[in-house]
Formats: sequence, structure tokens, C-alpha cells
Amino acid sequence: MNDATKSDPASLTLEQVQEIVTRAPYHKWLGLKVIAVHDDGIEIKATWREEWVVNLERRFTHGGILATLIDLGADWAMVKKLGRGVPTIDMRVDYHAVALPGDLTIKGKIVRMGSQFSTAEAQIFSADGKLLASGRGTYFTAPPPKA
Repeated sequence: MNDATKSDPASLTLEQVQEIVTRAPYHKWLGLKVIAVHDDGIEIKATWREEWVVNLERRFTHGGILATLIDLGADWAMVKKLGRGVPTIDMRVDYHAVALPGDLTIKGKIVRMGSQFSTAEAQIFSADGKLLASGRGTYFTAPPPKA
């Protein structure tokens, strides 16, 4: 990211957001691909992995993976406002259906941007468009301390 995008996160391109999001090894392991970025949200695809299975007979995806994806979708929904990820303060997840093997789409949206704390929500959809989980989080969005 160059100095211009650091001072104006709204100018971030899809490619720059992809680079920021997948900087973390865990995010790479999740196979995250940024599909779209908006002023008030984001759409991300997560590439399904065999390691996500929690029930070998029924092949359900572990709820912790879904909670992670809700957190990431809500957090990164604010990237065009902040230019960075932010710490999660509180989060709630609702599970609507089991997630079977297959890539997942996460749609994150800002609910309220504040100077210290912000709220965002996310939904996870299966490859065929079925709502699997949704949630909302509160994030610490105050500017980072000066170096």
C-alpha cells in the first residue's frame, strides 16, 4: 500500500484490499478471495478445505470456521473507511443451516461507523445461495497510536 492509500483508504483498489486481507497466514489458509469492495461493505469468497470438517459421517463444517468468517466479513467491511483490519470487541453469530463441503461467500456490511467503536454485520452463503450463518460485531476503530 502506498502513502496515498494510507491517507485515503477510500481509494483502495480490489487488488490492494486483497493484499491487505491475505497478509495474515490464517487468512491465506482460509483461502480468502476478495470479490467486491464497497464504501460500506465487502464480499469475500472462502475456498472450502477438508480440514474444516467436524463431523466425519455428515461432513459438516465446524462452527468455529463460520464464526471466523462472520468476524472477518464484518471487520473487513470497514476497509474502505479505515484501510486496515481492527480488533473485535464483541461478536454474536447465529447459525441457520449446516455448511456442507463447498466454497462459501461472505458478505459484510457496516451498520454504524464511530470514532472509537463501530458495528458491522456479515452473512455467509453456500455456493447455491443458501444462508448458513449471520452475525454482528463491535470493533475498536479508533486511530492507531502514533509511532
